[in-house]
Amino acid sequence: MKHILVPIGTSPDAHQTLQYAIDFATEFSSKIFLMEVFSVSVGAGKGLSNVTEKVAESGIERLKEIIEKVDAKNVDIQIASYNGDIVDGLNDINKELGIDLIIMAPRSNEINEALFLGNTSGRIIKRTNIPTLIVPRGMDYQPFENILTAFKSGILKRKRILNPLIEIKNKFGAKVNLLLVKTPGYTDDDLQVNTALMDISSQLTLTEAPTTYLGVLEHMQAQHPDVLCVFRRKRGFFKKLWEKNTIQKSEFSARIPVLVLSVKKD
Repeated sequence: MKHILVPIGTSPDAHQTLQYAIDFATEFSSKIFLMEVFSVSVGAGKGLSNVTEKVAESGIERLKEIIEKVDAKNVDIQIASYNGDIVDGLNDINKELGIDLIIMAPRSNEINEALFLGNTSGRIIKRTNIPTLIVPRGMDYQPFENILTAFKSGILKRKRILNPLIEIKNKFGAKVNLLLVKTPGYTDDDLQVNTALMDISSQLTLTEAPTTYLGVLEHMQAQHPDVLCVFRRKRGFFKKLWEKNTIQKSEFSARIPVLVLSVKKD
C-alpha cells in the first residue's frame, strides 16, 4: 500500500481526516497525496487569464495550512491540485501514480447531519474503482483487530480485489469474519464463497435478512468489529444506494471505518 490519497473538502475538521490517514500510513510506510479539487471555467476577457492559477495557488496554501495542523510523523505528504470534476481528477491521478487507497470522511463538504455520505464522498465511492476507507469524522486511529466482511454474494471474479483487505489483515494480524446475508431472491451461486475469501477468514456466518444492511446491523452488535468491509458492485452491499450519490443515515450508517472494495464489472 504505497500511495494513499486524501481528498480534502471544505470541512473545518479536514485536518482530523488527514491525521488519521497519516497514522494509518505510518504502518505501511505509505506516501500521502493530499488533494483539493476546484472548478474554474474562464472565458475570453482581459485580466482573466491567470484566474485558474490564482485559485490553484489559494487552494495549495489552504492545504499547507491543514498540514501545519497535524503531526506528519515523517510521512511524505504531497499536494495534488486539480481543476475540474473530482471523479475525473481522481481517475487521472490514479492513472499517473497508482492510488492504492483513498481515505476520506463520509461528508467532506455537506453540513446536512441526516446524511451518512455527502454528494462528493458518494460520487467518489460510486464512480471510481479505487478502494476507499471511509473514516467517521473525528475518529482517532487504532490498529484493526477485528474485521467484519459482509456481502450477499460470495462470488468474486478477481482475487486482486481483496488486496487491500489482505494487506490490512497481514499488517495487523487482524481476524477477518465473513458474513453472508441471504436476502430475498438469492441464488445458490451466491452461497458459493470465493476460496480467496475463505483463505483469509477465521469464521463464516450465514444469516437471513430483508436487506444486507439489516443483517449486518445485528452482527455488528454481536461481534463489535473495528472495521466493516463491503463490496461496491451492482448486487453488493449498497445495492439501490449506489443509484444515487448521497446516502441517508436512515438507509446506512456506521460508527466505525468502512472499507469499500470496488468491483468494476459484476
